[in-house]
Amino acid sequence: MSVSTKFSEKTLYDYQQKDLDTIFDFLDSAPTDTNLLYQLPTGGGKTVVFSEIAKRYIATKGKKVVVLTHRIELSTQTSKMLEGFGVHNKIINSDVKSLEDQEDYSCFVAMVETLNNRLQEEKVSLDNIGLVIIDEAHYNSFRKLMKFFKHAVILGVTATPLSSNIKLPMKDHYKKLIVGESITSLIDKKFLAQAHLYNKNVSLKTLKLGINGDYTVKSSDAFYGNHSMLSQLLEAYEEIALGSKTLIFNNGINTSKYVYETFKKAGHDIRHLDNKNSASERKEILEWFSQTPNAILTSVSILTTGFDEPSVETIILNRATRSLTLYFQMIGRGSRILDNKSHFNVIDMGNNIARFGPWNAPIDWQEIFHFPDFYLENIKNDEDIEREFVYEMPFGLKQKFKKSTVLQFDVKAVYKEVFAQGLKSKEVLDRSISQHAQICFENSEDVFEARMLAKLLKEEIAYRIRLYSYCIMNNTKNYKEWLEEDYERKLRLKISQMFAKKM
Repeated sequence: MSVSTKFSEKTLYDYQQKDLDTIFDFLDSAPTDTNLLYQLPTGGGKTVVFSEIAKRYIATKGKKVVVLTHRIELSTQTSKMLEGFGVHNKIINSDVKSLEDQEDYSCFVAMVETLNNRLQEEKVSLDNIGLVIIDEAHYNSFRKLMKFFKHAVILGVTATPLSSNIKLPMKDHYKKLIVGESITSLIDKKFLAQAHLYNKNVSLKTLKLGINGDYTVKSSDAFYGNHSMLSQLLEAYEEIALGSKTLIFNNGINTSKYVYETFKKAGHDIRHLDNKNSASERKEILEWFSQTPNAILTSVSILTTGFDEPSVETIILNRATRSLTLYFQMIGRGSRILDNKSHFNVIDMGNNIARFGPWNAPIDWQEIFHFPDFYLENIKNDEDIEREFVYEMPFGLKQKFKKSTVLQFDVKAVYKEVFAQGLKSKEVLDRSISQHAQICFENSEDVFEARMLAKLLKEEIAYRIRLYSYCIMNNTKNYKEWLEEDYERKLRLKISQMFAKKM
């Protein structure tokens, strides 16, 4: 049974009831125009809680409630949940031009843009509104509506109380944040599945940041759409999650289509979905995904909210993001629990776990809410993340060197040893080249085969050069590129010498 199925019984669990009582205790003693923010993780049942809040508010205060969402799918889902709690409501969508029947309803559900248009046009007026509930409150589009609800209580609900716009911090709009149950607690209480996290170290040097503070689609498409990254993605899936129902998130439509072609060619059952698909196509693809046990769905960020498929077993972040909200939303799509599902996989191809920390790690939401600038300024940058990389040779590549007993080479340890002996630092690279040449020699019949193996070591060579450049404190791009070229040339020469000696 999934969490969403449990919640559809319209009963509150202990932690939800506790949060509900905390919220009403605050509202009972606060002015009528109070703004309050409530945080609860994705999968914790935010819609359940605010549906019960709406029900109790209408019953005890004698006023009406408006629920604002930012997507039509969320409006429909919210309306159904409210009806399940006995809250008779009306959706104000593009078809609603007037509200002559508003006396028949105690609650209204609307998309922000639609309601704003109707109120601006003065075709609709809402009377006796005491409470406005804002779903996914970290989005800022609702602010334009606040002038129409100056005397109402505003309750924002979100999994991540960090504004999507750095210039509009949530602390400037909400007087208080109430933090709900943590992800770890919900896992311990069997409301969320445990995440098994797999982080693939990726150098993001070519990614560019846009004006919104996140990586651009153009640079992401160029990076994640290249053959090397597509091969690494496929290898990661086949090594960790083969045969599991998998959702892949990308930062560009082109990348998602390349992923589709790559996996299809490899014989996997995969579909692609983006915002250009029609409503009927989207419905058909999502039904296929739900009903197919080993289905893989590759998409852009279209499924981060308003999508609930508890049977998802693997989430692949085939993108990098600097948005904490997006990070939690993407992983949250796999966190729903079932009777036969207590855990799910997360494969990170964008250093996101290193950037934000593990999905279920403790997080101080109060500090983030009150000091968002400090938090954003201290998000790890890509260079610092890469400095901590530990390269691990992929399993498939290891198999090509299975005749060798030693594949590791500790650049930092060798540098310390060389430095202590008073030798020149380049001795580190000479020893590294010798070790690489040795494993190529041991696993080849001739010099040509050995040189082909050496080409496969390009990623590890770049990693060793990066560590070496940190040791000697010369980390410029041009210098590292020159070192890599020189290393590869000397490695080819060393291999030739070893085979010549053998002859």
